[in-house]
Amino acid sequence: MKKILVPFVFIFLLMACKKDVTVSSSGTASEDVNTWIYNSMSYYYLWNTNMPKISATNLKDNPMNYFYSILYDYRKTDRFSWIDSSASNLANQLNGINIVLGIKYSIFYTDNTQANIAFVIAYVLKGSPAEKAGLKRGDIILKVDDKMITPSNYASILQNETLKLGLGSYASGVFTSTGTSASLTKVELQTNPILKDTIIKWGGKKVGYIAYIQFLSSFDDSLRNVFGRFKAGGVNELVIDLRYNGGGYVSSSDLMTNLIVKDISARAGTVMNKKVYNATYTEELNKSSGSSAFNTNFKFENNNLGTLNRVFFLISNSSASASELVINNLKPFMDVILVGEHTYGKNVGSFTLTDSKNRWNYGLQPITFKIANAKDESNYGTADGFLPNIAITDNVLPFKQLGDPYETVLNKALLFISPTAFQPFSASGNTPQTKATLFQNKAVSDNIKMDRQDMWMKPNL
Repeated sequence: MKKILVPFVFIFLLMACKKDVTVSSSGTASEDVNTWIYNSMSYYYLWNTNMPKISATNLKDNPMNYFYSILYDYRKTDRFSWIDSSASNLANQLNGINIVLGIKYSIFYTDNTQANIAFVIAYVLKGSPAEKAGLKRGDIILKVDDKMITPSNYASILQNETLKLGLGSYASGVFTSTGTSASLTKVELQTNPILKDTIIKWGGKKVGYIAYIQFLSSFDDSLRNVFGRFKAGGVNELVIDLRYNGGGYVSSSDLMTNLIVKDISARAGTVMNKKVYNATYTEELNKSSGSSAFNTNFKFENNNLGTLNRVFFLISNSSASASELVINNLKPFMDVILVGEHTYGKNVGSFTLTDSKNRWNYGLQPITFKIANAKDESNYGTADGFLPNIAITDNVLPFKQLGDPYETVLNKALLFISPTAFQPFSASGNTPQTKATLFQNKAVSDNIKMDRQDMWMKPNL
Protein backbone atom coordinates (compact mmCIF):
# COMPACT_ATOMS: atom_id res chain seq x y z
CA MET A 1 0.00 0.00 0.00
CA LYS A 2 1.04 3.59 -0.52
CA LYS A 3 2.75 4.94 2.61
CA ILE A 4 2.70 8.54 3.80
CA LEU A 5 5.04 9.81 6.48
CA VAL A 6 3.66 11.91 9.31
CA PRO A 7 5.27 15.37 9.17
CA PHE A 8 7.58 16.24 12.03
CA VAL A 9 5.30 18.98 13.32
CA PHE A 10 2.54 16.42 13.94
CA ILE A 11 4.95 14.08 15.71
CA PHE A 12 5.95 16.98 17.95
CA LEU A 13 2.36 17.91 18.72
CA LEU A 14 1.46 14.35 19.63
CA MET A 15 4.56 13.41 21.63
CA ALA A 16 4.33 11.89 25.10
CA CYS A 17 3.05 14.09 27.87
CA LYS A 18 5.82 15.94 29.71
CA LYS A 19 4.75 14.53 33.04
CA ASP A 20 6.89 11.41 33.58
CA VAL A 21 5.08 8.52 35.22
CA THR A 22 7.11 6.21 37.43
CA VAL A 23 6.29 2.52 37.16
CA SER A 24 7.73 -0.28 39.24
CA SER A 25 9.27 -3.10 37.19
CA SER A 26 8.31 -5.74 39.74
CA GLY A 27 4.99 -6.68 38.12
CA THR A 28 4.02 -8.40 34.89
CA ALA A 29 4.15 -6.54 31.58
CA SER A 30 0.40 -5.87 31.74
CA GLU A 31 0.66 -4.66 35.35
CA ASP A 32 3.41 -2.21 34.41
CA VAL A 33 1.50 -0.87 31.43
CA ASN A 34 -1.74 -0.60 33.39
CA THR A 35 -0.01 1.17 36.27
CA TRP A 36 1.32 3.71 33.77
CA ILE A 37 -2.17 4.07 32.28
CA TYR A 38 -3.71 4.61 35.71
CA ASN A 39 -1.10 7.13 36.85
CA SER A 40 -1.30 9.08 33.58
CA MET A 41 -5.08 9.20 33.80
CA SER A 42 -5.06 10.25 37.45
CA TYR A 43 -2.98 13.28 36.46
CA TYR A 44 -4.73 14.39 33.24
CA TYR A 45 -8.20 12.79 33.06
CA LEU A 46 -11.00 15.34 33.47
CA TRP A 47 -12.93 13.03 35.81
CA ASN A 48 -9.88 11.75 37.70
CA THR A 49 -11.61 11.93 41.10
CA ASN A 50 -14.30 9.59 39.78
CA MET A 51 -11.86 6.85 38.80
CA PRO A 52 -11.84 3.72 40.99
CA LYS A 53 -8.93 3.37 43.40
CA ILE A 54 -6.06 1.51 41.80
CA SER A 55 -6.38 -1.25 44.40
CA ALA A 56 -9.91 -1.91 43.16
CA THR A 57 -8.79 -2.41 39.54
CA ASN A 58 -7.48 -5.50 37.81
CA LEU A 59 -3.92 -4.57 36.90
CA LYS A 60 -3.43 -7.95 35.21
CA ASP A 61 -6.14 -7.18 32.65
CA ASN A 62 -5.38 -6.57 28.98
CA PRO A 63 -4.34 -2.88 28.77
CA MET A 64 -6.98 -2.13 26.13
CA ASN A 65 -9.72 -3.45 28.44
CA TYR A 66 -8.11 -1.91 31.53
CA PHE A 67 -8.26 1.60 30.05
CA TYR A 68 -12.01 1.42 29.55
CA SER A 69 -12.55 -0.16 32.97
CA ILE A 70 -11.27 2.94 34.77
CA LEU A 71 -13.28 5.51 32.79
CA TYR A 72 -16.02 7.41 34.58
CA ASP A 73 -19.53 6.24 33.67
CA TYR A 74 -18.29 5.02 30.30
CA ARG A 75 -20.70 5.44 27.37
CA LYS A 76 -22.83 7.92 29.36
CA THR A 77 -20.81 10.67 31.07
CA ASP A 78 -17.63 9.76 29.23
CA ARG A 79 -18.72 8.83 25.72
CA PHE A 80 -15.46 9.83 24.14
CA SER A 81 -12.15 8.60 25.67
CA TRP A 82 -10.31 5.93 23.68
CA ILE A 83 -7.04 4.01 23.40
CA ASP A 84 -5.03 2.64 20.49
CA SER A 85 -2.51 -0.20 20.77
CA SER A 86 -0.22 1.76 18.43
CA ALA A 87 0.73 5.36 19.22
CA SER A 88 1.87 5.88 15.62
CA ASN A 89 -1.49 4.67 14.31
CA LEU A 90 -3.20 7.05 16.72
CA ALA A 91 -1.05 9.95 15.49
CA ASN A 92 -1.96 9.10 11.89
CA GLN A 93 -5.68 9.03 12.67
CA LEU A 94 -5.56 12.41 14.40
CA ASN A 95 -3.73 13.88 11.43
CA GLY A 96 -6.18 12.54 8.87
CA ILE A 97 -4.05 9.64 7.62
CA ASN A 98 -6.08 6.44 7.22
CA ILE A 99 -6.32 3.36 5.02
CA VAL A 100 -9.39 4.05 2.88
CA LEU A 101 -11.35 3.72 -0.32
CA GLY A 102 -12.11 7.41 0.24
CA ILE A 103 -15.88 7.57 0.56
CA LYS A 104 -18.40 8.70 3.13
CA TYR A 105 -21.94 7.58 2.52
CA SER A 106 -25.49 7.91 3.75
CA ILE A 107 -27.48 4.70 4.19
CA PHE A 108 -30.99 4.26 2.79
CA TYR A 109 -33.47 1.41 2.56
CA THR A 110 -33.98 0.41 -1.07
CA ASP A 111 -37.74 -0.24 -0.73
CA ASN A 112 -40.61 -0.65 1.73
CA THR A 113 -39.66 -4.23 2.62
CA GLN A 114 -36.48 -2.83 4.25
CA ALA A 115 -34.67 -6.04 3.36
CA ASN A 116 -31.84 -4.32 1.47
CA ILE A 117 -29.79 -1.18 1.81
CA ALA A 118 -28.16 1.32 -0.54
CA PHE A 119 -25.00 3.30 0.18
CA VAL A 120 -25.38 6.78 -1.34
CA ILE A 121 -22.03 8.57 -1.51
CA ALA A 122 -22.01 11.84 0.45
CA TYR A 123 -18.48 12.78 -0.61
CA VAL A 124 -15.31 11.38 -2.15
CA LEU A 125 -11.86 12.24 -0.79
CA LYS A 126 -9.48 14.02 -3.11
CA GLY A 127 -6.77 11.73 -4.47
CA SER A 128 -8.51 8.59 -3.19
CA PRO A 129 -9.06 5.31 -5.05
CA ALA A 130 -12.76 6.24 -5.20
CA GLU A 131 -12.03 9.55 -6.94
CA LYS A 132 -9.60 7.90 -9.34
CA ALA A 133 -12.31 5.36 -10.20
CA GLY A 134 -14.62 8.24 -11.14
CA LEU A 135 -16.97 7.97 -8.16
CA LYS A 136 -18.61 11.15 -6.90
CA ARG A 137 -21.21 12.45 -4.48
CA GLY A 138 -24.62 10.98 -5.26
CA ASP A 139 -23.34 7.73 -6.76
CA ILE A 140 -25.13 4.67 -5.40
CA ILE A 141 -23.68 1.34 -4.24
CA LEU A 142 -26.17 -1.56 -4.18
CA LYS A 143 -23.78 -4.52 -4.00
CA VAL A 144 -20.33 -5.24 -2.60
CA ASP A 145 -18.43 -8.23 -4.00
CA ASP A 146 -21.68 -9.31 -5.68
CA LYS A 147 -23.54 -9.41 -2.35
CA MET A 148 -26.63 -7.33 -1.62
CA ILE A 149 -26.18 -4.89 1.28
CA THR A 150 -28.50 -5.73 4.18
CA PRO A 151 -29.17 -4.55 7.76
CA SER A 152 -27.14 -7.54 9.00
CA ASN A 153 -23.99 -7.06 6.87
CA TYR A 154 -23.82 -3.31 6.16
CA ALA A 155 -21.35 -2.57 8.98
CA SER A 156 -18.75 -5.11 7.84
CA ILE A 157 -19.25 -5.42 4.11
CA LEU A 158 -16.53 -2.87 3.23
CA GLN A 159 -13.83 -4.36 5.46
CA ASN A 160 -11.79 -6.14 2.74
CA GLU A 161 -8.76 -4.43 1.23
CA THR A 162 -9.95 -4.81 -2.38
CA LEU A 163 -13.65 -4.50 -3.16
CA LYS A 164 -15.97 -4.70 -6.12
CA LEU A 165 -18.75 -2.13 -5.82
CA GLY A 166 -21.96 -2.78 -7.74
CA LEU A 167 -23.46 0.55 -8.77
CA GLY A 168 -27.05 1.71 -9.08
CA SER A 169 -29.27 4.67 -9.89
CA TYR A 170 -32.26 6.36 -8.27
CA ALA A 171 -35.24 7.96 -9.98
CA SER A 172 -38.88 8.51 -9.03
CA GLY A 173 -38.36 6.80 -5.67
CA VAL A 174 -36.85 3.61 -7.11
CA PHE A 175 -33.31 2.21 -6.74
CA THR A 176 -32.16 0.27 -9.81
CA SER A 177 -28.95 -1.60 -10.61
CA THR A 178 -27.06 -0.14 -13.56
CA GLY A 179 -25.21 -3.39 -14.16
CA THR A 180 -21.88 -1.59 -13.81
CA SER A 181 -19.25 -1.94 -11.10
CA ALA A 182 -16.02 -0.40 -9.85
CA SER A 183 -13.12 -2.36 -8.31
CA LEU A 184 -11.10 -0.43 -5.72
CA THR A 185 -8.15 -1.19 -3.44
CA LYS A 186 -7.67 0.76 -0.24
CA VAL A 187 -4.57 2.93 0.23
CA GLU A 188 -3.11 4.97 3.06
CA LEU A 189 -4.23 8.52 2.33
CA GLN A 190 -3.81 11.97 3.84
CA THR A 191 -7.25 13.59 4.02
CA ASN A 192 -7.61 16.95 2.34
CA PRO A 193 -10.37 18.46 4.51
CA ILE A 194 -11.47 21.09 1.98
CA LEU A 195 -13.96 19.28 -0.22
CA LYS A 196 -15.31 22.34 -1.99
CA ASP A 197 -15.08 26.12 -1.88
CA THR A 198 -16.88 28.53 -4.15
CA ILE A 199 -18.57 31.93 -4.33
CA ILE A 200 -22.26 31.74 -5.21
CA LYS A 201 -24.10 34.73 -6.64
CA TRP A 202 -27.57 34.61 -5.14
CA GLY A 203 -30.20 37.33 -4.90
CA GLY A 204 -27.72 40.17 -5.24
CA LYS A 205 -25.40 38.61 -2.65
CA LYS A 206 -22.00 36.98 -2.94
CA VAL A 207 -22.13 33.90 -0.75
CA GLY A 208 -18.89 32.18 0.26
CA TYR A 209 -19.33 28.42 0.66
CA ILE A 210 -16.82 25.89 2.00
CA ALA A 211 -17.34 22.20 2.80
CA TYR A 212 -14.77 21.29 5.47
CA ILE A 213 -14.54 17.77 6.93
CA GLN A 214 -11.75 17.77 9.56
CA PHE A 215 -9.76 20.40 11.44
CA LEU A 216 -6.20 19.52 10.37
CA SER A 217 -3.37 21.91 11.21
CA SER A 218 -1.41 20.85 8.11
CA PHE A 219 -4.15 22.51 6.03
CA ASP A 220 -4.36 25.75 8.03
CA ASP A 221 -2.72 27.75 5.25
CA SER A 222 -5.11 26.20 2.72
CA LEU A 223 -8.00 27.37 4.89
CA ARG A 224 -6.49 30.85 5.06
CA ASN A 225 -6.21 30.85 1.25
CA VAL A 226 -9.90 29.98 0.85
CA PHE A 227 -10.87 32.92 3.03
CA GLY A 228 -8.44 35.09 1.08
CA ARG A 229 -10.35 34.23 -2.10
CA PHE A 230 -13.63 34.96 -0.33
CA LYS A 231 -12.34 38.33 0.82
CA ALA A 232 -10.94 39.26 -2.59
CA GLY A 233 -14.21 38.17 -4.19
CA GLY A 234 -16.28 40.53 -2.04
CA VAL A 235 -18.16 37.84 -0.12
CA ASN A 236 -20.94 39.37 2.03
CA GLU A 237 -22.61 36.15 3.24
CA LEU A 238 -20.90 32.98 4.46
CA VAL A 239 -21.98 29.32 4.60
CA ILE A 240 -19.71 26.81 6.37
CA ASP A 241 -20.66 23.18 5.65
CA LEU A 242 -19.72 21.06 8.68
CA ARG A 243 -22.22 18.24 8.12
CA TYR A 244 -19.45 15.65 7.85
CA ASN A 245 -16.93 17.19 10.26
CA GLY A 246 -16.37 15.23 13.48
CA GLY A 247 -13.65 17.51 14.86
CA GLY A 248 -9.87 17.84 14.91
CA TYR A 249 -7.27 20.25 16.23
CA VAL A 250 -8.47 22.95 18.61
CA SER A 251 -5.89 25.31 17.10
CA SER A 252 -7.46 24.90 13.63
CA SER A 253 -10.91 25.43 15.08
CA ASP A 254 -9.64 28.65 16.66
CA LEU A 255 -8.17 29.67 13.28
CA MET A 256 -11.54 29.31 11.56
CA THR A 257 -13.08 31.41 14.31
CA ASN A 258 -10.47 34.13 13.75
CA LEU A 259 -11.15 34.11 10.00
CA ILE A 260 -14.92 34.53 10.46
CA VAL A 261 -15.53 36.75 13.50
CA LYS A 262 -16.60 40.34 12.93
CA ASP A 263 -14.19 43.17 13.86
CA ILE A 264 -11.11 41.00 14.42
CA SER A 265 -8.90 44.07 14.83
CA ALA A 266 -10.90 45.14 17.87
CA ARG A 267 -11.19 41.61 19.28
CA ALA A 268 -7.53 40.57 18.97
CA GLY A 269 -6.15 39.90 22.44
CA THR A 270 -9.56 39.39 24.03
CA VAL A 271 -10.92 36.03 25.17
CA MET A 272 -12.25 33.60 22.58
CA ASN A 273 -12.69 30.51 24.77
CA LYS A 274 -11.83 29.10 28.18
CA LYS A 275 -10.70 25.62 29.21
CA VAL A 276 -11.45 23.80 32.44
CA TYR A 277 -9.20 20.96 33.65
CA ASN A 278 -9.24 18.68 36.67
CA ALA A 279 -8.02 20.08 40.01
CA THR A 280 -4.65 18.29 39.85
CA TYR A 281 -3.72 19.61 36.43
CA THR A 282 -5.21 23.04 37.18
CA GLU A 283 -2.95 23.42 40.22
CA GLU A 284 0.14 22.59 38.16
CA LEU A 285 -0.85 25.00 35.38
CA ASN A 286 -1.44 27.81 37.86
CA LYS A 287 2.05 27.26 39.30
CA SER A 288 3.77 27.16 35.93
CA SER A 289 1.81 29.58 33.76
CA GLY A 290 -0.90 31.35 35.73
CA SER A 291 -4.33 32.19 34.40
CA SER A 292 -3.10 32.61 30.81
CA ALA A 293 -2.87 28.82 30.52
CA PHE A 294 -6.67 28.51 30.57
CA ASN A 295 -7.81 31.12 28.03
CA THR A 296 -7.37 31.35 24.26
CA ASN A 297 -7.52 34.87 22.84
CA PHE A 298 -8.52 36.08 19.40
CA LYS A 299 -5.63 36.62 16.99
CA PHE A 300 -5.56 38.91 13.95
CA GLU A 301 -5.78 37.12 10.60
CA ASN A 302 -5.17 39.04 7.37
CA ASN A 303 -7.87 37.08 5.56
CA ASN A 304 -10.55 37.63 8.19
CA LEU A 305 -13.76 38.61 6.39
CA GLY A 306 -14.19 41.46 8.83
CA THR A 307 -17.66 42.84 8.34
CA LEU A 308 -20.10 39.92 8.41
CA ASN A 309 -23.00 40.28 10.82
CA ARG A 310 -23.95 36.62 10.55
CA VAL A 311 -22.68 33.21 9.49
CA PHE A 312 -24.56 30.07 8.42
CA PHE A 313 -23.42 26.60 9.45
CA LEU A 314 -24.78 23.47 7.76
CA ILE A 315 -24.89 20.82 10.49
CA SER A 316 -25.84 17.20 11.12
CA ASN A 317 -25.61 14.53 13.82
CA SER A 318 -22.00 14.04 12.65
CA SER A 319 -20.97 17.67 13.36
CA ALA A 320 -18.98 17.36 16.57
CA SER A 321 -16.29 18.66 18.89
CA ALA A 322 -14.10 21.18 17.07
CA SER A 323 -17.02 21.90 14.71
CA GLU A 324 -19.27 22.69 17.64
CA LEU A 325 -16.45 24.72 19.18
CA VAL A 326 -16.40 27.15 16.23
CA ILE A 327 -20.15 27.61 16.56
CA ASN A 328 -19.88 28.22 20.29
CA ASN A 329 -16.88 30.56 19.91
CA LEU A 330 -18.82 32.82 17.53
CA LYS A 331 -22.19 32.94 19.27
CA PRO A 332 -21.30 35.86 21.61
CA PHE A 333 -20.09 38.02 18.72
CA MET A 334 -22.39 37.58 15.71
CA ASP A 335 -25.58 35.91 14.56
CA VAL A 336 -24.99 32.19 14.09
CA ILE A 337 -27.67 30.47 12.02
CA LEU A 338 -27.67 26.65 12.07
CA VAL A 339 -29.24 24.73 9.19
CA GLY A 340 -29.86 20.98 9.14
CA GLU A 341 -30.15 18.56 12.06
CA HIS A 342 -28.91 18.72 15.66
CA THR A 343 -25.16 18.32 16.23
CA TYR A 344 -23.42 15.49 18.08
CA GLY A 345 -23.05 17.24 21.44
CA LYS A 346 -19.41 17.25 22.60
CA ASN A 347 -17.99 20.15 24.59
CA VAL A 348 -14.93 18.30 25.91
CA GLY A 349 -11.55 17.52 24.38
CA SER A 350 -8.43 15.45 24.85
CA PHE A 351 -4.66 15.19 24.91
CA THR A 352 -2.66 12.37 23.35
CA LEU A 353 -0.70 10.53 26.07
CA THR A 354 2.18 8.21 25.17
CA ASP A 355 5.03 6.74 27.19
CA SER A 356 7.93 9.20 27.27
CA LYS A 357 10.39 6.36 27.96
CA ASN A 358 9.24 4.27 24.99
CA ARG A 359 8.59 1.20 27.12
CA TRP A 360 5.37 0.40 25.27
CA ASN A 361 3.51 1.65 22.26
CA TYR A 362 0.01 2.42 23.54
CA GLY A 363 -1.56 5.78 22.74
CA LEU A 364 -4.22 7.16 25.09
CA GLN A 365 -6.80 9.72 24.06
CA PRO A 366 -8.65 10.51 27.31
CA ILE A 367 -10.95 13.47 27.86
CA THR A 368 -8.84 16.08 29.65
CA PHE A 369 -10.69 19.40 29.38
CA LYS A 370 -14.05 21.07 28.99
CA ILE A 371 -14.37 24.25 26.96
CA ALA A 372 -16.62 27.33 27.15
CA ASN A 373 -16.90 30.51 25.09
CA ALA A 374 -16.12 34.08 26.16
CA LYS A 375 -19.48 34.25 28.00
CA ASP A 376 -18.77 31.03 29.90
CA GLU A 377 -21.41 29.23 27.82
CA SER A 378 -20.93 25.50 27.27
CA ASN A 379 -24.41 24.04 27.28
CA TYR A 380 -24.24 21.90 24.14
CA GLY A 381 -22.64 18.81 25.68
CA THR A 382 -25.79 16.71 25.48
CA ALA A 383 -27.09 14.08 23.08
CA ASP A 384 -28.94 16.85 21.20
CA GLY A 385 -25.93 19.16 20.87
CA PHE A 386 -26.86 22.39 19.12
CA LEU A 387 -30.39 22.47 17.70
CA PRO A 388 -30.84 23.93 14.19
CA ASN A 389 -32.52 27.27 13.65
CA ILE A 390 -33.70 25.92 10.29
CA ALA A 391 -34.44 22.19 10.45
CA ILE A 392 -34.08 19.98 7.40
CA THR A 393 -33.19 16.31 6.93
CA ASP A 394 -30.71 15.45 4.18
CA ASN A 395 -32.78 12.59 2.71
CA VAL A 396 -33.65 13.92 -0.74
CA LEU A 397 -32.29 11.94 -3.70
CA PRO A 398 -30.56 12.12 -6.09
CA PHE A 399 -27.94 14.08 -4.13
CA LYS A 400 -26.72 17.23 -5.80
CA GLN A 401 -23.04 18.16 -5.66
CA LEU A 402 -21.62 20.12 -2.73
CA GLY A 403 -21.72 23.82 -3.55
CA ASP A 404 -24.63 23.46 -5.98
CA PRO A 405 -27.14 26.18 -5.00
CA TYR A 406 -29.93 23.59 -5.31
CA GLU A 407 -28.26 21.01 -3.04
CA THR A 408 -30.91 20.30 -0.39
CA VAL A 409 -29.38 21.74 2.78
CA LEU A 410 -27.34 24.53 1.18
CA ASN A 411 -30.43 25.65 -0.70
CA LYS A 412 -32.30 26.01 2.59
CA ALA A 413 -29.65 28.49 3.79
CA LEU A 414 -29.70 30.36 0.48
CA LEU A 415 -33.48 30.70 0.59
CA PHE A 416 -33.12 32.34 4.00
CA ILE A 417 -30.61 34.77 2.51
CA SER A 418 -32.85 35.58 -0.46
CA PRO A 419 -35.98 33.63 -1.45
CA THR A 420 -36.35 35.73 -4.61
CA ALA A 421 -33.37 34.03 -6.29
CA PHE A 422 -34.98 30.61 -6.21
CA GLN A 423 -36.13 29.02 -9.47
CA PRO A 424 -38.44 25.99 -9.60
CA PHE A 425 -36.94 22.76 -10.91
CA SER A 426 -38.55 23.09 -14.34
CA ALA A 427 -37.16 26.59 -14.84
CA SER A 428 -33.71 25.88 -13.43
CA GLY A 429 -33.10 22.66 -15.34
CA ASN A 430 -32.74 20.62 -12.15
CA THR A 431 -33.56 16.91 -12.04
CA PRO A 432 -36.66 16.21 -9.90
CA GLN A 433 -35.83 14.81 -6.47
CA THR A 434 -37.83 12.72 -3.99
CA LYS A 435 -37.42 11.79 -0.36
CA ALA A 436 -36.01 8.35 0.46
CA THR A 437 -36.11 6.43 3.75
CA LEU A 438 -32.90 6.64 5.77
CA PHE A 439 -31.63 3.50 7.50
CA GLN A 440 -29.72 5.72 9.96
CA ASN A 441 -29.24 9.47 10.29
CA LYS A 442 -25.44 9.57 10.36
CA ALA A 443 -23.31 9.30 7.27
CA VAL A 444 -20.36 6.92 7.77
CA SER A 445 -16.92 6.37 6.22
CA ASP A 446 -15.46 3.24 4.69
CA ASN A 447 -12.90 3.33 7.54
CA ILE A 448 -14.72 3.60 10.88
CA LYS A 449 -11.73 5.36 12.48
CA MET A 450 -12.46 8.40 10.32
CA ASP A 451 -15.77 8.87 12.10
CA ARG A 452 -14.42 9.59 15.59
CA GLN A 453 -15.77 12.73 17.26
CA ASP A 454 -12.92 14.59 18.94
CA MET A 455 -10.97 17.79 19.44
CA TRP A 456 -7.44 17.66 20.74
CA MET A 457 -4.38 19.67 21.60
CA LYS A 458 -0.97 19.27 23.21
CA PRO A 459 -0.80 19.31 27.04
CA ASN A 460 0.94 22.32 28.60
CA LEU A 461 2.78 20.15 31.12
